[in-house]
Amino acid sequence: MEIHGYTQTGVIHATIDGIRMTVPDDMANRHRQMIAAWEEEGNTIPAFEAPALDSSDLNAERDRRIAAGFTFQGRLFDFDNRAKANIAGAAQLAFMAIVAGAQPEDLFWNGGLSPFAWIAADNSLVTMDAQTVVEFGRTAAQHEQSHIFAARALKDMEPIPHDYTDDSYWP
Repeated sequence: MEIHGYTQTGVIHATIDGIRMTVPDDMANRHRQMIAAWEEEGNTIPAFEAPALDSSDLNAERDRRIAAGFTFQGRLFDFDNRAKANIAGAAQLAFMAIVAGAQPEDLFWNGGLSPFAWIAADNSLVTMDAQTVVEFGRTAAQHEQSHIFAARALKDMEPIPHDYTDDSYWP
């Protein structure tokens, strides 16, 4: 019999009679009774040790949070890779329109037949003048940057906290 240790959920990983198994920490279980007899011989079940985290764990959480979207003027907006590219492009076009003379509150700054609008996460249309689109792009960039720096701060911690997904670490 080989006892590998407790898991995070409190069950015991063991190999008994050549079979690797998960044993509930319940004395009514016959395998747990065998482990108890092994413990009575002076042995100890190894405690659960959480695996060390690395930067890939943090990168995945960072990317998930970035893609979850951002709030601008009280509305939630998508921010997946496609939305990032579209927002950056719109902000660039809006800046060029401002340089060319687009005025605040001009919703037709893009030369279209209808007012410029962006689709929010709730599928509603949000009209924006060129100045607002530039601020929209700036807010989107700040959303991404703040998450990148939050992940950097977590990576600098030794060790990386196992509760790194807790909102208290993130903007």
